[in-house]
Amino acid sequence: MDRLRGKVAVVTGSSSGNGRAIALALAREGAALVCSDIRKPALEGGYESDIKVDTDDLIREEGGQAEYLQADTRRAEEVQALVDRAVAAHGRLDAMVNNAGVFTDLHTIVDETEEQYDFTMDVNVKGVWLGCKAAITQMLKQDVEGGSRGKVINIASIGGLVGLASEPAYCASKGAVVNLTRQLALDFAPQRIHVNAICPGFLQTAMVRPFLEDPELNQLLHEKSPWPDLGTAEDVGKAALFLASDEAAWVSGSMLVVDGAYTAG
Repeated sequence: MDRLRGKVAVVTGSSSGNGRAIALALAREGAALVCSDIRKPALEGGYESDIKVDTDDLIREEGGQAEYLQADTRRAEEVQALVDRAVAAHGRLDAMVNNAGVFTDLHTIVDETEEQYDFTMDVNVKGVWLGCKAAITQMLKQDVEGGSRGKVINIASIGGLVGLASEPAYCASKGAVVNLTRQLALDFAPQRIHVNAICPGFLQTAMVRPFLEDPELNQLLHEKSPWPDLGTAEDVGKAALFLASDEAAWVSGSMLVVDGAYTAG
């Protein structure tokens, strides 16, 4: 397959879950990947069948192009290094997927600590802001190819569109990502830079496993989800592939919701 043949992408938080699925989806369609995370091995508790193989190694085993560069997305110089590496190795950056994110468990604002709030906002908001800044700065230097100078894809959440019980900082952080995405899409549409977000619902990932393994929470998730089955990280990967491809040539400022109609009611 070659929907992204010749394209270059950076994916943060690529070791596990959504980020891993996104990196694999882009690579399988021909993109050269710079994979990045705070740690190279996947998180324990994930649902990946090949979880013991690192994302970049798996891409290369499948015949794709990938390398791994460790980065803490809270640090500007480390995020900039990802973009610099993509450009040094491949000459340009076609897609920046700001996926790295954290969740500090369920609690109301009464019990949530300031440290938990700061950590959540630093990773989920500042990390995305830094990724957008570095990517867009590079994309402005590039020629238009296929109608675009580059695609920025931010991974938000349904928690950025509706309130989720006992997730105050997380919902605040994802709401910020949603509106940052809209704002950047407005600013850089004239320069042909696409900026979109994906808003996943409850998926089978390591982050959501505690919900799925709690019988009451599992039943509640299924009762609240109109679709009979919960989604998977591969569903998010397919959405990112669409936004990174030429098929989304006139899609910018969009929140692509992948939630089995959870937020439709």
